[in-house]
Amino acid sequence: MAVRVRIAPSPTGNLHIGTARTAVFNWLYARAQGGQFILRIEDTDLERSKPEFTENIFAGLKWLGMEWDEEPVYQSQRAELYQPKIQAFLDKGLAYRAYETPEELDAMRAAQKAAKQAPRYNNQHRNLSAEQEAAYKAEGRQAVIRFKIDDDRVISWKDLVRGNVTWKGSDLGGDVVIARAADPSEIGPPLYNFVVVVDDIDMGMTHVIRGEDHIGNTPKQILLYEALGATVPEFGHTPLILNAEGRKLSKRDGVTSISDFQAMGYEADALANYMTLLGWSPPEPMTERFSLEEAAKAFSFDRVNKAGAKFDWDKLNWLNSQVIHEMDQEDLLTKLIPVWEDAGRTVELADQKAWLMELVTLIQPSLVKLNDAVEESKLFFAETVPFDEKATDLLQQEHGAAIAQGFLTALGEADSLDPDSAKAMIGAITKELGIKKGIVMRSLRACLTGSLQGPDLMQSWMLFNQRGWDVKRLEKALEVAQAG
Repeated sequence: MAVRVRIAPSPTGNLHIGTARTAVFNWLYARAQGGQFILRIEDTDLERSKPEFTENIFAGLKWLGMEWDEEPVYQSQRAELYQPKIQAFLDKGLAYRAYETPEELDAMRAAQKAAKQAPRYNNQHRNLSAEQEAAYKAEGRQAVIRFKIDDDRVISWKDLVRGNVTWKGSDLGGDVVIARAADPSEIGPPLYNFVVVVDDIDMGMTHVIRGEDHIGNTPKQILLYEALGATVPEFGHTPLILNAEGRKLSKRDGVTSISDFQAMGYEADALANYMTLLGWSPPEPMTERFSLEEAAKAFSFDRVNKAGAKFDWDKLNWLNSQVIHEMDQEDLLTKLIPVWEDAGRTVELADQKAWLMELVTLIQPSLVKLNDAVEESKLFFAETVPFDEKATDLLQQEHGAAIAQGFLTALGEADSLDPDSAKAMIGAITKELGIKKGIVMRSLRACLTGSLQGPDLMQSWMLFNQRGWDVKRLEKALEVAQAG
C-alpha cells in the first residue's frame, strides 16, 4: 500500500511554525516511504478564511522546500460529500437531532462544574419520542446533529510516536456534534471531526500525522471511520513546540509564522533543518546540520520524541549562521540586495557589483541572519560617519591630529591604494611620528569608522578608498581632533 499523507492547514492566519513542522514530518515520511504528500486547505470557516492566508501557506511551504504531489484540495468545494453521509447516519440511527438551547447547555455545564464533574453532554436527547421532537420543533428550536458514542466502548490504536494508546468511550464527553444547528428538517454545516474523516477516506489517506493537541480527536474519529465502513488509517501524534517556560508556543512568544521568520532574515534551509530537530533525533553518523532531502533518507518515527520540543533561538541562529557562512557569495549578494533596499540603501548592481562582492566577503563571516547585513554594513553606505565617545577621546589625544593629517597627506601623494601600499603607508607614518604602530592603527580605525571596534580594518579601508570616502572621513576626523 502506497503511503499517502497530508497537511491540512486552515487559512485563517499565516502559516504557523507548528503547522509547518507538522508539514515537515509528513513530507519527510512521505519521501522516506516513497509515498505522496498532499495539501488540503480546510477553508470551511468562511468568515475567517482569507485568500491571502491561503497564498501565505502556499508560499511558506514552497519556500521551505516542500512541494506537494497533487493539486491542492479545498474543503469548501467538497460540501456535496458530507450531507448525504450525515443523512445516512440519521437514517441508520447512528446519529440524531438534539434540540437544547445554548442556555440549557450552559446550565448543564454549570451544574457539572458545581458537582466537580468533568464537562460532558449527557445524551439526554438521544432517544426523544416523536411527541417530544414535535414539541421542540413547534417551539422553533434549531437542532444540532450528534453522533452516538457508546460509553462502554474502548478505543485503541498503535500510535506511530506514542505506541499503544487507549481511550474509554465514557471519557469522550458524550455524543459528539457532527453538524451545526439548523432548522429541524435540515442538516447544518458539518464540523471538523466529521469532515476530516470523510475527506481522509475520500482522498485515500493511509497515515494521519499531526500534533499531539489533536490526540483527543482521534478516538472520536476512529469511531466515525468505523461507522462509515472505512479502513482506519495509522495515526502519529508529534510533540508540541514549547516556549522557554514549557508552554505551547504562541503569538505571545513573538514570531510564530513562517513569513515572520523569513522577514527576520532566516534562511529556508536553516529553518527547515531546525524544525526537523524539534522532536526528531537524527541517527549516527548524521550531524545536526542537514538538508530536508538528507533527513528524508534517515527519517523514521521511532526517533521522534514523545516529550514537547522547546524552541531554542540559539540553536536556530547557529544553524542559520552556518547556512549563510557556507553560501556562495554571488547567491548571498542576491539575497542581501533586497535587504539593503528595504533598509533604504541605494544599491546599483550594474555599477557596484565588484565593490559589493568585496563587501559581502567582508561581512559574510559576521552574519547570523540576512538582516544583520544592515547593521554590519552601515559604515559602507555613507560618505561620513559620526564619531563615538571613545573614538573622539582617542583622536583628541596628543597625536590624533598628526595621524589624521599624515594619512591625508600620504593619500594625496599616492596614485592608488592596495593592501601592500596601505601597510607601507602605515609603517611610514608610524616611523615619521615616532609612536607605536598600535596607536596609529587604532587612530586610523577611529578616523575611518568613528569607532574603536568594527570589521577588518584593511579590508574596510580598501572599500572606503574605492569610493573616495577614506579622504572625506579623514578630513572630518582631523576637524574632530583639532577641536579638542
